[in-house]
Amino acid sequence: MFSSALKSFTSSIGSNYALSPNPTASSGPWKIFDAKKKSTGKAVSVFVFDRKSLDPHSGLGRSGGSSLRKIHDEILERLKKEASSLARLRHPSILELVEPVEETRSGGLMFATEQVTASLASLLEEKDAQERAGGVGGRSSRFVVEDAEGGGLRRRELEIDELEIQKGLLQIGKALEFLHESAGLVHGNLTPEAIFINAKSDWKVSGLGFAGPPDNSNTATSVAPISLSEVLHHDPRLPRSIQLNLDYTSPDFVLDSNVTPSADMFSLGLLIIALYNFPHISPLQTHSSSSTYKKLFGSSSTTPTQSNQFLSSKPLPKDLTSTVLPRLITRRPAQRLTAREFQQSQYFDNILVSSIRFLDSLPAKTPNEKAQFMRGLARVLPQFPKSVLEKKVLPALLEEMKDRDLLSLILQNVFRIVQMLAVGKRAFTEKVLPRLREIFLSPSTSSTSKGAAPERDTGKEAGLMMILENMSTVIDSCSAKDFKDHALPILLLAVESPNHSMVDASFRSLPTVLPALDFSTVKNELFPKVAAVFTKTSSLGIKVRGLEAFNVLCGGSSTVTGNAGDGLDGTMGKDAAPKPTSTGAVLDKYTMQEKMVPLLKAIKTKEPAVMMACLNVLRQVGLIVDCEYVATEVLPILWTMGLGPLLNLQQFQSFMELIKLLSNRVETEQTRKLQELSANSVSDSQSTRTDDFMSFSGTSGSNGAGEPNEGDFERLVLGKQSDTKASPDMGWDTSSGIKSPTGQANATPEAPVFSWSTRGSTPQSPAQRSLSSIGMGTLTPQQGPSSRSITPDLSTFAALSPTASTSSHGFAQPLQPQNQQQQSAFGSTQPSMNWQSMAPAQANPWGAQRTSSSPSLATLNGMSNSMPIQPFGQPSSTLPHSSSAFAIPPPPSATSAFQSQQSTTFNAFALAHPPAGNASLAGSARPGQSGGPANPSAGQKGGLDKYESLL
Repeated sequence: MFSSALKSFTSSIGSNYALSPNPTASSGPWKIFDAKKKSTGKAVSVFVFDRKSLDPHSGLGRSGGSSLRKIHDEILERLKKEASSLARLRHPSILELVEPVEETRSGGLMFATEQVTASLASLLEEKDAQERAGGVGGRSSRFVVEDAEGGGLRRRELEIDELEIQKGLLQIGKALEFLHESAGLVHGNLTPEAIFINAKSDWKVSGLGFAGPPDNSNTATSVAPISLSEVLHHDPRLPRSIQLNLDYTSPDFVLDSNVTPSADMFSLGLLIIALYNFPHISPLQTHSSSSTYKKLFGSSSTTPTQSNQFLSSKPLPKDLTSTVLPRLITRRPAQRLTAREFQQSQYFDNILVSSIRFLDSLPAKTPNEKAQFMRGLARVLPQFPKSVLEKKVLPALLEEMKDRDLLSLILQNVFRIVQMLAVGKRAFTEKVLPRLREIFLSPSTSSTSKGAAPERDTGKEAGLMMILENMSTVIDSCSAKDFKDHALPILLLAVESPNHSMVDASFRSLPTVLPALDFSTVKNELFPKVAAVFTKTSSLGIKVRGLEAFNVLCGGSSTVTGNAGDGLDGTMGKDAAPKPTSTGAVLDKYTMQEKMVPLLKAIKTKEPAVMMACLNVLRQVGLIVDCEYVATEVLPILWTMGLGPLLNLQQFQSFMELIKLLSNRVETEQTRKLQELSANSVSDSQSTRTDDFMSFSGTSGSNGAGEPNEGDFERLVLGKQSDTKASPDMGWDTSSGIKSPTGQANATPEAPVFSWSTRGSTPQSPAQRSLSSIGMGTLTPQQGPSSRSITPDLSTFAALSPTASTSSHGFAQPLQPQNQQQQSAFGSTQPSMNWQSMAPAQANPWGAQRTSSSPSLATLNGMSNSMPIQPFGQPSSTLPHSSSAFAIPPPPSATSAFQSQQSTTFNAFALAHPPAGNASLAGSARPGQSGGPANPSAGQKGGLDKYESLL
C-alpha cells in the first residue's frame, strides 16, 4: 500500500533518496520513512503526507463539498508552514531540516529531516503496551523496523527511564528557550506528537504548524499570528491529528484567549505528567471539546494540582512535585517558570544530567576543564542507562576526538562504553572503527610518517597506546574482516613507531591479535614488520620483545617469565617453561628456516635476557622444523649461545635441557628412518652390503675361487650331513688346538674376502671353510687351457734374508731355515703329507712350502734358497693360529692395523698381491732358480699338480 503510494510521488527527494518500503514511525498526519541519499549514503528521515488521509469518514452532501475543499487547502498551508518553520529555525534541540518541503504529483507533501527513531507519542503508546503485558514498569520498548535499502529487519531499542526523561525534558527546555527568547515565537501545540527522538537519543521539537508570535510582541517575524478562534474550533470531518490537541493546551488559550510564552510552559507541565502517568496520557481528557475543557477547570478535583498528585496514577519524582510542577501547572501565567528557569531547577541537579549538560557544552569549555571532565567521566559511566551511553554519550565523545590532547582520555571512555553495551559490537563497527581510521590513518598521517623527519604527535601516540591496551576489546567488537581492513593497519603503525614504548605495547598485543588473522596475513604483512623492527633496533628491551613476538608467531606461549614480569631478567625456571598455545595462525616451516633462524643466528649480543628469549624461540622452531635442519642449524646456534660467558648455571642448564631434547629428537627420527630402510632391504643387506666395496665385479670362476665343490653337491643331493672331521689331505686345518678369532676352540672363522678375489655364491664345505680360514680359499683344478692364468711380476719379489727372531708360532716372519725341532702351531695331530707325490713336474720357481712334517730341512732350505718369496714386510690378515703355505696373500695396506702378527706364507698355488708402494725389497729373485725335487713321473699329474695351470 505504502510502496504504491510512494511511486506516485514525483519529486527530487524521491529521485535522490532511497526510501524504505514501509514507514518506521508516524506523527500526526505524517508518515515517517527511513531513507538514504543515493550519492553520499547519508541516513535521513522522509516525512510524507498523503492528501487522501483528509477524506471524511462519513459522506457529505454537495453543499459541504466546497467548504471541505477550502478546509483541506488551509490544512495544506498549515503543514507547509510547519516544514518551512523548521527551515528558518536552526537549533540543536529543534528538528533539523535536510530537504525543504515539496508537493507530490498526487497533491501530497514531502520533506526530509535528520534521521529520527520515533516520535514521543508512538514511544509512549509502545510503552503502554509493554506495561500492560508485563505490568507497570515492564521491559523497555523495542521497535522492529525495516532497513532503508530493503536489507531486512533490524531491532531498535528505545527506553524511557528516569535519566532519559530528565535529559529529554532538559532539551525541550532549551528548545523553548530558543523559541521564546531568540525566535520570538510561541509553539502553541506542545504535545508528545511534536517531540521526535533522533538516532542519538536526543529529543527534538517539531510540530510548529500552530506556532506564532505572542500577543503584543515587538520582535519582527514573518510568521502569521495564531487565530485562536480558528484553532480552538474542532471539526469532526477532519482527523484529530491535524487539529489542536486540547488535552495539552494551556487555559490561556481556551479560557483567556491570550497567546503568551507561558502557555507553552503549562503544556510542558502536562507533558511531564504524561511521561510518568499510566497510561501515558495527559491528566486532562477533553475529547477535543472546549466546553469539556472549561468544566474540568471549573472543579478543583479535576484540575491537576499538588494536592491531588496532579491526577497522576503513578508516583511522581519528589523534585517534580515539590518545585517544578507547582510552578508549571498553575492558573496564573506570571507564576509559571520560564524556559531558562526550568533548566536551572533542582530536578536536573544530579550527576548524570549534569554530565550530559556538560557534554553538550563541551566545545565551549577550556582544555583544563575538558581533561578534568574526561578523567571523572569513567567513574560515572556505569550509572548511565545503556541507551543513553550508546546514543548520547558515545557519539558526543567520538565527535570530540578531533582534539588530539584529549584523544587518550576520550578513547579510555569509549572503550569502557563499548565493553558495557550489549550491542557494543555493532556500535564499535558502525561508529568507533571508522572514526579511528579517520584519525590515525588519514592521508596527512601517512604522508607525514614517510617524511625524513616527521613531527612527533604526542597526543596521537597516547591515543594509539590506548588502542593497543584495549586490543582485546577491538577484536571482540568487530569481525575478522573489519579487523584486517581497519584495525590491523593501526597496529602496524604502532609497530613501526619510533617510540620504544609503542613498539613494546604492539609486540605484547600479538598473542591477542593472532587468532583474528589468517595465515597469509601473518606471514606477508605482520611478520615482515616485526622482523624489520627486530633487525634495526638497538634497544635491548625491544630485542627481547621482538624475540617474544617471534615465539608467539611460532605458536609459543605468551606467558611472561621471571619474577619481575617484564621478561628481562633472563632466567627461566621449570615452572616458567613456555607451553605451546593455539594461536589460530602461526608461521610455516619455510618461513622459520629461511627467514627467522637467520635472524637469530645473526644476533651478536651475549646478554642473558636476549639469549634466554632466543632459547624460547629455538625451542618452538626445533619442534617444528625438520630434524636434519635441527642438527645442522639449530643445535649449533644453541651450543654457541649456551656457552655464552654471561650465562649463569641455571641458564646454562636450560640450554642443555633443550639441546638434549632436540638431540634426542634427531636421534629418534634418524634411527626410525634407518630401521625402516633396513626392514625394506634386510635380505640384501645381510649378503652384500658389508663387503660390496671390497669386491670387483669380475668374471665368474677367476682363479677357481667361486666354483662349487663336488663333495658339497653330492652331500646336498644325497641328503648327507657335512663331515666335520678333517680329511687326510687337509689335516693341518683340523687341529683341535686351533682356536677361532674369538678365542673359542674348534670355531670355524669365515673366509676373508679381498678386493682381487671373486666371492663364491655356493655354500662351502667344512674343508673348504678350513682352507679359507688359513687364507687359501677353495682350490679346484682348471679344466683345460681356456681358464685364465695370472702370472705375477717376478721382478717385484725380494730375496729371502735370514732373520734373528721368530714369533712364538714361527710364522710371523718370512720363511727362513730353521731346525727340525721347531714345529709349527699345527701340532702333532695333523696327518703328514707326501710331498714327493705332490711335487710338480717342473720346479715352481716361487713356491715355498712349510709343513709340520714330510720334507727334510735340507729340502726346505734348498727350496727357500732357490725360490723368490714375497717379503713379509707388508701387513696381512692376522689369525690366532698359523696359516699354511697355501694362504692367499692379504691386500696391500699401509695402516698399522695389519702390522701385528704375520702368519701367512705363500706357496706355489697362491696369487701374490701387487707390491705396496712403500715396500722395500731386500733383493730381486731370478726365475731360473729351482730348489724343489724333481718328479720322475712327469707324465702323470697328481695331488696339487693339477693346479699348475693356475700359474
